[in-house]
Amino acid sequence: ELTEKELEFRNDRASKIQISVSAFPFEKTLQDFDFDFQPSINKAQLLDFESLRFLENKENILFFGSSGVGKTHLAVAIGIAAAKNRNMAYFISCHDLIMQLNKAHAENRLEAKLKHFAKYKLLIIDEIGYLPIDKQGANLLFQLINKRYEKNSTIITTNQPFSKWGEVFSDVTLANAILDRLIHHSSIIKITGPSYRLKGKMDLIESKKGSNN
Repeated sequence: ELTEKELEFRNDRASKIQISVSAFPFEKTLQDFDFDFQPSINKAQLLDFESLRFLENKENILFFGSSGVGKTHLAVAIGIAAAKNRNMAYFISCHDLIMQLNKAHAENRLEAKLKHFAKYKLLIIDEIGYLPIDKQGANLLFQLINKRYEKNSTIITTNQPFSKWGEVFSDVTLANAILDRLIHHSSIIKITGPSYRLKGKMDLIESKKGSNN
């Protein structure tokens, strides 16, 4: 029989493995996020996502805001909380996802690839709308979102208001179909604050000024 320490070690190891296979671009938590810098975000709501109730309810989370406001940090932090709890999670940019689906389609193995991405308890699709998507790409993404609909949770980050998604996806009907399935059973987090990256640069300039004086 395993001791409590051995169980703890085994669980910790399983969590670390799950995080390592989830393809997160970095490891950050909600505790690392500067909520004071982004007062438009409801901190209590974000911390509640760490309870992972949204996963059990098969709900989605949509982060919307301009570049650099912290959307990816928040999405990854929630993803890491899910992976730590040994849920199958996966992070991928929208561009890479569509490239993989296109390649599978060309090689007649689309169904297998769709099943692969549909199986994740949590799929994080980053940067929808940063690059234009052609009609075939939109159709492939729709098929995946449709497969995951009401079965598993999806988190997306986007810099484009939903009213512009028709342009992003080169097809209003497909854009609406994707949005319908994402928005139904979802929390929408709109971040209206300034850019962290810009803040980092400004802080650097100020510190250099200070050291030169």
